[in-house]
Amino acid sequence: MINLDLTGKRAVVTGASLGIGEATVKMLAEHGADVSFCARSSESIDKLASSDIKNGSIKGFVADMGKKDSTQDFIDNVLSEGNVDILVNNVGASPSRNFLYMTDEDWQELHELNLLSAVRCTRSFLPGMREKKWGRVVMISSSAGKYPNAALIDYGATKAAMISISKSLARKYGPDGVLINSVLPGLIHTAMWERAATEIAEATGGNMEDVIKGNGASVPVGRYGTSEEVASLITFLCSEAASYVSGTSIEVDGGQSGHI
Repeated sequence: MINLDLTGKRAVVTGASLGIGEATVKMLAEHGADVSFCARSSESIDKLASSDIKNGSIKGFVADMGKKDSTQDFIDNVLSEGNVDILVNNVGASPSRNFLYMTDEDWQELHELNLLSAVRCTRSFLPGMREKKWGRVVMISSSAGKYPNAALIDYGATKAAMISISKSLARKYGPDGVLINSVLPGLIHTAMWERAATEIAEATGGNMEDVIKGNGASVPVGRYGTSEEVASLITFLCSEAASYVSGTSIEVDGGQSGHI
């Protein structure tokens, strides 16, 4: 029998105001976990924290994970209530911009948010997992981390780094019972992709819905994925059902990747 029960586990999800983060918070809680999450606005936190969850619990904190001090405050607040069993490093941004016009500050700011937030959280929560001899860390990377995109150069670099770090840490901390993996979403119908579709529509004189439909047709399954479909894989990786899965990077892209 597949065991997805997370009752008694403490989980953390970063950047959970909407999309994959929001879906992951809800799904982990529905499977019994007590989930702490962060978002930049109190409105987003109140909305998600008030979700009707029958099993676990949800608690939110205001934090800007692109800032070191704010990230540390979030970590300290979580640890003040005890050690963490599950960490989902989800927070991130994906600005589309021209390499020649990107400043050092642009690179540094995105690395702070996408990469260093994951490094800081993982470094802080790993000791408690090692102490318990049980833990799960999931890096939410991207297909752009494996298949570089000319419009998402800095984003792809941060996401590739997350994959590399997860593989290194999986080798280092596997003996301590801590399993570490990466999830690589492809075309998922989130606000990020709606923004991208809107930009394309404005440039071509079309509309967002047609762009999304056209992009979805390029996926073998014929559509964009949903945040819940990504959250399902994350939940699996956080459970006992994935007790022999570590150091891997799994694409959730409807079959779009073409490598062997």
